[in-house]
Amino acid sequence: MGSLSIWHWIIVLVVVLVLFGGRGKISSLMGDFAQGIKAFKKGMTEDDSAKAEPPANEPAKTIDHQAAPASPQPQAEPRKAS
Repeated sequence: MGSLSIWHWIIVLVVVLVLFGGRGKISSLMGDFAQGIKAFKKGMTEDDSAKAEPPANEPAKTIDHQAAPASPQPQAEPRKAS
């Protein structure tokens, strides 16, 4: 139970080769990750600024509201004391 099987050693070897196999692989991977985060943040700020300012060439949109006729609500019957 205390020793690792051959499959454990193979998985450990594959992980080590992937992480440390090539020079600069991790740094390039982290650089790509950082660029993705920066692009995401830039997209979010552009989206927020687009929502904040309505386009100047379009008039403000309005919604016409017509109230529905008032329907009578049924009255609750008083409780009988027993």
